[in-house]
Amino acid sequence: MTESENLPFVYGGLDPALSAFETSRVLIWPVPFEKTVSYGHGTEHGPRAIVDASRNLELYDEELGVETCAIGIHTLPAIDAERAPAAMMQALEDAASKHIATGKLLCMLGGEHSITPPVVRAHARKYSDLSVLQIDAHADLREAYDGTPLSHACAMRRVLETCPAVQVGIRSLSAAEAGVNTENIFFAYKIREQKNWIEQAVAKLSANVYLTIDIDGLDPSLAPSTGTPEPGGLGWYEVLDLIRRVAAERRIVGMDLVEVSDAGAGANITAFTAAKLIYKTLGYVFRSHILGNLDAQHG
Repeated sequence: MTESENLPFVYGGLDPALSAFETSRVLIWPVPFEKTVSYGHGTEHGPRAIVDASRNLELYDEELGVETCAIGIHTLPAIDAERAPAAMMQALEDAASKHIATGKLLCMLGGEHSITPPVVRAHARKYSDLSVLQIDAHADLREAYDGTPLSHACAMRRVLETCPAVQVGIRSLSAAEAGVNTENIFFAYKIREQKNWIEQAVAKLSANVYLTIDIDGLDPSLAPSTGTPEPGGLGWYEVLDLIRRVAAERRIVGMDLVEVSDAGAGANITAFTAAKLIYKTLGYVFRSHILGNLDAQHG
């Protein structure tokens, strides 16, 4: 067996000193729910694939000059996802409320995108000035799809019932969705030529931000294994530039990453990209804390 295969099966393969619940600032929450997907399948295995890939990450961040995992990252048990959609949404909202009450940052791993709205509702109860930043290929603004308002294709329509949302990287929507949330959508085809799009997107966000990342928001060359890949997605450094700016100017209070599939070609690439994107995001969110502790140690 390789060295990474011998590591604990938790995010980052961290040993107990860095992954204990009591001393961790972050909770990784696997939610392997897949009940409303409409094209490709395999997202129920996404959380496990992301955790597995994360065990092969180099934990030193060359940009920050630190190991972000020093903040402590605890991996929770996966929630029981064998429920009907309505029951699952309620279970997620209840469980998320308990996790948020610990004061730790909750990072949910999907699963399909339908799991986001109940977790946003739980955050909105704690953070009154909340908005959502969505990185995604799809608008997900349908009122209902395949006979249910709880479909992954309705995720952001349900979010808008709770708080405002800024949608970035969108390049696929129906005619019915085209008139919804128009002023807060940053279409992929437009931002290619718009130098200040990140500044404009951040300006639309409130003080507290919930970040939801559908992996298909990235270009398929970076994340080919997802339910509905769309050409023309965001690049790696574009996404990092956006998240870095949001973390610097707003407070990211919770996040999720969804729609990673373990099916088809490029599954390892997609899972690893997702695992690293989460790690980079945590580094930006806790940058001041990490660097402050480092300065204190060398002071």
